[in-house]
Amino acid sequence: MIVRIMGEGQVRLAESRLAELDALDEELLAEMENGDGPGFRATLKALLAKVRELGEPLPDDALEPSDLILPSPEATLEEVRELLSDDGLIPGP
Repeated sequence: MIVRIMGEGQVRLAESRLAELDALDEELLAEMENGDGPGFRATLKALLAKVRELGEPLPDDALEPSDLILPSPEATLEEVRELLSDDGLIPGP
């Protein structure tokens, strides 16, 4: 699966690794619902760091269709709300 982090690029991530991101995604969703700005910011950065850790970066000139688009680390609560589905940022099993 190809994951795009807005403003950064793309990584190839095995779908089997999505389960490892679920806890952070759930935490992020709860912080957004509670309006916890500092918690949201820290969890978003942790989620993106985990995606970078588990994924393999694609070359900058690669233009693969993205299966999943994640916000940049600087995204606001409002910007991330626009990207959310009922499952959060990461699709559930």
